[in-house]
Amino acid sequence: MKRGITNPPDWRKDTVLPLPAEVKANAWAVDAACSGNPGPMEYQAIDLATGAQVFHFGPMHGTNNIGEFLAIVHALALMEQQGIRDKTIYSDSYNAILWVRKKQCKTKLARNAQTEPLYQIIERAERWLRTHAVQVPIIQWETRLWGDIPADFGRK
Repeated sequence: MKRGITNPPDWRKDTVLPLPAEVKANAWAVDAACSGNPGPMEYQAIDLATGAQVFHFGPMHGTNNIGEFLAIVHALALMEQQGIRDKTIYSDSYNAILWVRKKQCKTKLARNAQTEPLYQIIERAERWLRTHAVQVPIIQWETRLWGDIPADFGRK
């Protein structure tokens, strides 16, 4: 059952978002959305302290799981590029977190002319994971307890 989280309580000065007490505000939340599966896919990251969009990518033809994977890798690469080592990444995708840990996108999406541009991005992301150390924690967002991740596109 989801908790009724509302505006930040008076004691919570680290965020403008209604976050559960267990969630660190010094973090980015990532999420993907796909209209159909496969279909037009996009992903984004939201800064949990400010509520600002950190980045957005897409849409392009893909799957939700691929978008979730790429969102995490995009966040990791951007954090490294900006020298950020003190933040956490939250994702509600168990599969994407597992794929990042294994450094491989285990999609079953058919590789063809339509999906080739996405496969080029996947290969770049996998190469990045193999050649860079993950510097920040990646934590599973507990949707059942905390409600939708703040990066959610709200299309359910």
